[in-house]
Amino acid sequence: MYIYCPYCAAPLEPYFDGERQRQRCPVCGWVHYRNPTVGVAVILLEEGRMLLGERRDGGWCIPCGHVEWEESIEEAAVREFAEETGLQVALRGVFAVHSNFHDPAQHTVGVWYRGQRLGGTLRAGGDLLQVRFFPLDALPPLKFPTDLQVVEALRKEREQTS
Repeated sequence: MYIYCPYCAAPLEPYFDGERQRQRCPVCGWVHYRNPTVGVAVILLEEGRMLLGERRDGGWCIPCGHVEWEESIEEAAVREFAEETGLQVALRGVFAVHSNFHDPAQHTVGVWYRGQRLGGTLRAGGDLLQVRFFPLDALPPLKFPTDLQVVEALRKEREQTS
């Protein structure tokens, strides 16, 4: 939350825009809009097994990360996946898009891509302590509720194609 205007340094005041409580500069009129950041994840399935990472802050997740400034979401997905898993992937389309509300301090919009391994050596990096493949029906508890939604959609898709 801002205390002072980033443009003129005046103290911000509460402002109700008709929908939400926001902060506004009484001098220059700047309004602080809290917008979500974009996260990306890559789903790597091989022989019915899904690659997951155990996070340094606890729990397991589909390897993921945030999009950097001046980086496309596709570039971010490939970069984050390589950083966290040691593997290079080709993206094979968007599988899911969800709003993530699990962290009250940081609303994100997540984009999950399907991935295909191109190379590299499997090893944990970045925010992950370890990376392992798990059968889709025997996954460890997932940290993020939206990852669980993605897994359920993958299971449903598998049932429909069987």
